[in-house]
Amino acid sequence: MKEAKSAKSSKQSKEQTQDDHVSHLRSSKFFDPDASWDKDELGDVLHWIRQIMGIIFGVLWGAIPVVGGLWILMFLAITSGIIYYYYAMILKIDEEDFGGHKALLGEGLFTSFTLFLLSWILVYSLAHF
Repeated sequence: MKEAKSAKSSKQSKEQTQDDHVSHLRSSKFFDPDASWDKDELGDVLHWIRQIMGIIFGVLWGAIPVVGGLWILMFLAITSGIIYYYYAMILKIDEEDFGGHKALLGEGLFTSFTLFLLSWILVYSLAHF
């Protein structure tokens, strides 16, 4: 019985150590131009960066009472510029290895646009009406 418990705790500690190592490895990879990326990893990172930006800009646009289609275009231009800067200038990857600019810039675009509109409308309605 004791052997089973010690084997179980040993297995859990190995998994915890491995998880800590993987999470540290991933966070150090975000700004390392020499890191190797596969298509799924880079897509996930770009997707979640866009989602975070969608919520931030939506709350910001809602708190500052801005209205109109110009601000939607501004959101799309700013987030696409940030994503382009991130993968082209910071990571210095060859976009052709990942499907080109269209694939990388489109990663997570529609879901972040939805989050942006949702948070913008919600914050604007709650704060100004």
